[in-house]
Amino acid sequence: MATKRNALGRGLGSLISMDDVPARGSSAINDIELSQISPNPDQPRTTFDEEALDELSSSIKELGIIQPLSLRQTGPNAYQIIAGERRYRAALKAGLTSVPAYIRTANDTELTEMALIENIQREDLNAIEIALTFKKLIDQYNLTQERLSERIGKKRATIANFLRLLKLPAEVQLGLRDKLVDMGHARALLTIDKPSLQLKLYNEILKHGLSVRKVEELAKAYQKAAEEGTKPAVVAKPKYTSKDFDILKKHLSSAFKTQVSFSCDNNGKGKITFPFKNEDELERLITIFDTLKQ
Repeated sequence: MATKRNALGRGLGSLISMDDVPARGSSAINDIELSQISPNPDQPRTTFDEEALDELSSSIKELGIIQPLSLRQTGPNAYQIIAGERRYRAALKAGLTSVPAYIRTANDTELTEMALIENIQREDLNAIEIALTFKKLIDQYNLTQERLSERIGKKRATIANFLRLLKLPAEVQLGLRDKLVDMGHARALLTIDKPSLQLKLYNEILKHGLSVRKVEELAKAYQKAAEEGTKPAVVAKPKYTSKDFDILKKHLSSAFKTQVSFSCDNNGKGKITFPFKNEDELERLITIFDTLKQ
């Protein structure tokens, strides 16, 4: 068995021992029965898209699992997932009885950290899941933000920015989790002190499809109004909404039989692009335009 290295050094390389501990024979990659594997209850990722799982399951049926799971042994013929729960779930859907896996050594703290890092690197976690995992590591293992920064290889400011998201109203956090808004919107909302005004502007974002830049401008106005004891300015309803633009894009794509792209800024300035692959497609588009002029 490989000797475990000190896990208290800096950066990902020193986070935990990455030496393989073969479960069967001396192979670095082991074939582990699915019945012997259990998910990690502290898995940072809390939501799994069923449609995406079905797609992955179909791929696994055709090609198998390309990237092995990472597991730790918890007992005789018993393993817990460190990284790869999505692949594990898809393998179950695909009817597999075993999966390829690396067997790693990791304690409970390291298990959570490894799962977090693997998901962040694969961009599988939403911002709230990352923030909650950071908070859990700090609270459960009595870590400072600086210490956590050293252990997972992320800047302390990055960790602080994620943790601040947990100060937003619950409805905004859910919107961030469900990707109704992004980190840029959330950071702008955090510049407003009053939760009620944060929620008011959040609803304006959903209603009007406001850009991050527009929200930053409005957040300053909302905060100024709060400090002066006045009402924040009413967000002017745009002549066209993002839903209108989506309908127009679909209509044009259908009419011209090509994937039309469409962009428009807050001032109503934008462009419509009609792509073509060759001269024949260009000629077809020109013919359609000529017909429209008649």
